[in-house]
Amino acid sequence: MKITFNGAARVVTGSCHLIETNGVKFLLDCGLFQGREELEDLNPKFSFDPKDIDFVILSHGHLDHCGRLPYLVKRGFRGKIYATPGTVDITRLILMDAAQVQEEHIKTLNRKRLREGKEPKELLYTLDDVFDTFGHFSPVNYHEWKEVKGVKFRFLDAGHILCSESVEVVVEGKRLLFSGDIGNAGKPLIRDPEPPPKADIVMIETTYGDRKHKSLKESIEEFKTAVLDTFERGGLVLIPTFALERAQDILYILKQMYEKGELPPCRVFLDSPLAISITQVFKRHPECLDEKVVKEMRKGDLYKFPYLKFTRTVEESKKINDYKGRAVIIAGNGMCTGGRILHHLKHRIWDKKNSIIFVGYQAEGTIGRQIIEGAKKVKIFNEVVAVKASVYTINGFSSHADQPQLLSWLKRAIHRKSKIILIHGEEKVVKNFSNLVREIFKMEPISPKLYESFRFDHCN
Repeated sequence: MKITFNGAARVVTGSCHLIETNGVKFLLDCGLFQGREELEDLNPKFSFDPKDIDFVILSHGHLDHCGRLPYLVKRGFRGKIYATPGTVDITRLILMDAAQVQEEHIKTLNRKRLREGKEPKELLYTLDDVFDTFGHFSPVNYHEWKEVKGVKFRFLDAGHILCSESVEVVVEGKRLLFSGDIGNAGKPLIRDPEPPPKADIVMIETTYGDRKHKSLKESIEEFKTAVLDTFERGGLVLIPTFALERAQDILYILKQMYEKGELPPCRVFLDSPLAISITQVFKRHPECLDEKVVKEMRKGDLYKFPYLKFTRTVEESKKINDYKGRAVIIAGNGMCTGGRILHHLKHRIWDKKNSIIFVGYQAEGTIGRQIIEGAKKVKIFNEVVAVKASVYTINGFSSHADQPQLLSWLKRAIHRKSKIILIHGEEKVVKNFSNLVREIFKMEPISPKLYESFRFDHCN
């Protein structure tokens, strides 16, 4: 068996791993590189010909795991894409949104490049390519064994986002375990990650392999304090959020605050057409939700309360800029690399009365990362804007497991002859986690570089 790492190798983006075995080639994920320009430039580059790929196994619907699927199809891929039914539903929405965002982004970028005397960049894929991708999806339920060209696999609940998967693969008499993204236990809406089975080759994400999250309870209290303190000084709250999972978590918490009388009269804007659509997907897939949440759903809507307003259209979004009262503005995207949040930041972060609350990971090179690292000014739409708003970073809402949870998951997954592969982490984090693996498990992990290949012919 040969594995070649086409993404998420010493970076937290672009998850894409090529497996070659007995004449069969398949991918674990096919995600988009996001963040720095030099990373985004990697998106058209594969170490393989898409026409040669027999099938894809998709771990979940985040863009850095699914975002290059339409490009794969555009380049000649003709196989099936296997995922849970919920992941299929989510990925359709994510990819349609991504195509539209890319089209707008490339227009703006190329105008700038032409002014600078540079060649324009090509659009990675169009909405038509996304629609062509839909016919390749093949839903597979949790725990259901599937065999394709001699490769057996099944999905386990990764507890990361709605219907996300870890993948157990049996090939060449070996067990390969791909963590996908492992969830942060105790999340408000979805189930905790399933305990993993033992495997000969374990590919584990390391996004937060260097830190411990605050508890959800602590994080909710910190969130409440940030919101109420901002309202007290006459400001409003900006929350850059991922449309998938984090937006729904925050809405759920705000609704609980309202029902307990903890949220004073205000407006809560969910300013993300994608997040609004994804809230409907949650209703269609109770099999992926926590049992107590399913019971709540039977009594009424999980999210809606009188202060909440969904803003789908651009016109509705623009009107928020004129709003002067107490408000919470939840808008995408989560890393401030694009989307409506940039417009709200431009209009609001220079005012010291306001606050920005980060509730998710901010990759290197993003505006979100610049702000949390203390930048006094940031460039938004080629305009330099002062950062005077209060900045809160609350990592307990993260959908990713922290260091102790990752180590606990890994301990369950390995035996004494397992091969451990560390993926989906920034280089310094991977190095830190590697040292822990050596110290705790007395094993030498593999930390692949981008496009590096490894053979695993003798794992037992």
